[in-house]
Amino acid sequence: MAKAFFRLQKFLRRTQFLLFFLTAAYLMAGSLLLLQRTRVVLQQGPRGSPSNQALPVPEEMGRLGITEPRTLQSPGPRLLVHMDVLQEPALDQQHSPHWLVSRNSELRRLRRRWFHRFTSDQEPLQTAGFKAMKHTAEHKGTYMGCFTHDSRERTLKGAVFYDLRKMTVAHCQEACAERAYSYAGLAYGAECYCGNSLPAAAAKPEECNIECKGEKGSVCGGVGRLSVYGAEELRAPARRRKNVIYRGCFRAPENITDTFPASLIQPNLTVEMCSEFCSKKEFPLAVIRGQECYCGYPTRRFPLRQGTAGLRCSGAQNASSAAGGQDCLVYQTPVQDTRCTDRKFLTTKSKVFVALSSFPGAGNTWARHLIEHATGYYTGSYYFDGALYNKGFKGEKDHWRSRRTICVKTHESGKTEIEMFDSAILLIRNPYKSLMAEFNRKYAGHLGYATDRNWKSKEWPDFVNSYASWWASHVLEWLKYGKRLLVVHYEDLKQSLIPKLKEMVEFLNVTVTEDRLLCVENNRDGSFKRSGAKQKNFEPFTQEMKDLINRYILTVDEALRGRNFSGLPREYVPR
Repeated sequence: MAKAFFRLQKFLRRTQFLLFFLTAAYLMAGSLLLLQRTRVVLQQGPRGSPSNQALPVPEEMGRLGITEPRTLQSPGPRLLVHMDVLQEPALDQQHSPHWLVSRNSELRRLRRRWFHRFTSDQEPLQTAGFKAMKHTAEHKGTYMGCFTHDSRERTLKGAVFYDLRKMTVAHCQEACAERAYSYAGLAYGAECYCGNSLPAAAAKPEECNIECKGEKGSVCGGVGRLSVYGAEELRAPARRRKNVIYRGCFRAPENITDTFPASLIQPNLTVEMCSEFCSKKEFPLAVIRGQECYCGYPTRRFPLRQGTAGLRCSGAQNASSAAGGQDCLVYQTPVQDTRCTDRKFLTTKSKVFVALSSFPGAGNTWARHLIEHATGYYTGSYYFDGALYNKGFKGEKDHWRSRRTICVKTHESGKTEIEMFDSAILLIRNPYKSLMAEFNRKYAGHLGYATDRNWKSKEWPDFVNSYASWWASHVLEWLKYGKRLLVVHYEDLKQSLIPKLKEMVEFLNVTVTEDRLLCVENNRDGSFKRSGAKQKNFEPFTQEMKDLINRYILTVDEALRGRNFSGLPREYVPR
């Protein structure tokens, strides 16, 4: 009996050792494979920085009876993939607000999705048997062929769109058709270009060999190649008229023929006729004076800043009511103003490391859109947001310390993180609006609105209690540790876009033309303006919440004035 028991014990020992050895070998092989395929570098963030500790209460807060802000944690380990940052904050769940913990888990999910997309994108497209790939998956337009494409000297000179995750032929066609273009061209599997004339240089059909990111089996161009499809069939007259926007009645420039590069004289001229003519010429403005139609852009001669008042402009949306002479009617055509859409990375590393800092929900993405189109350079990010990258913010994927971008987005407010930057644009927005915007983003993404159920849940009070103190501490910490600051109020930027944008561009040490700034104003909304059903007269804040936020507003206003900055705008005045 003892002999049998000894044999069993010996067998179990061997089995245990074998299982342990196989498990260790499996883990080592997996780690080596991951390192080989993705070249992952694990970089440990700074430990023990002041941002890991509770933010001290300023004297102003103590006098006003404001409670101590919640502990804000600084980012912990950051995972770098080909110098692309995916931040994962390290939070102590016992001392951190529930919503910050939730944001941490959200970033972890984003990291996993990114790894999945990254590894799948590395698989080369098999060109063998490529002729089997189809051009007629779910799109309606005619396939015109494969053409050469140069991003610097574009052959399709109209609107440009990006979707590095879900681009399809149909999506590109519809986008071009809605803007009254006749052709839609796709390149690199994810880029969409629109225009009204076909490229001159044709390429071999097999050179358009990249599969669409959002549609397997369909071709979306190639490297330096465009797959061009017709979009004329999708342009219904009703849709075309719907996309024409009335801009107002303006004083005509002194030499109108020199101001506008294209014109048409037509008896019984209508808005539809003028808009269609200017759309085919790829101009964003259609200007009507009597029976004359002019096409062009906003320029220094015609900036569209002061409309004409008086009875002569009443009912001006009918072309027949324009009597000609000094006044003209201006319409926005579906065509995109492309004078400011070209962007690139800095050719040499920037000597000044500039932050674009804001509290979440304060309009950082919109400010980045304005800066990129005004300067022509990409902006970077301390984080990685796949939704922004997919829509053309290519700096999202660049390492935030590469200094190849004009400035870097950040929501951080710790001493260590602030002192890493040489200067910063500090963007401040009304905390009531910021809190609602960030709550909407949390539940409905960049473009949607949270539901009534979300607002009435227990998460909303927790969110306000946690984030309201962060709004105040973010500004106070940047005022305390920031080396060189330009304070910009979101509301001022929205109301006086050109003057404020000029200040921002000069702060970034970039020279731009007046026409480029006018182009930015013409494309001011960008791709992330929140849409959908917005509730009217909606007030989610209780009186207790208002009392808390109002004290923070007074504290921040006093701190700004103490640093010789202008105080908060009047609309911040406590409710």
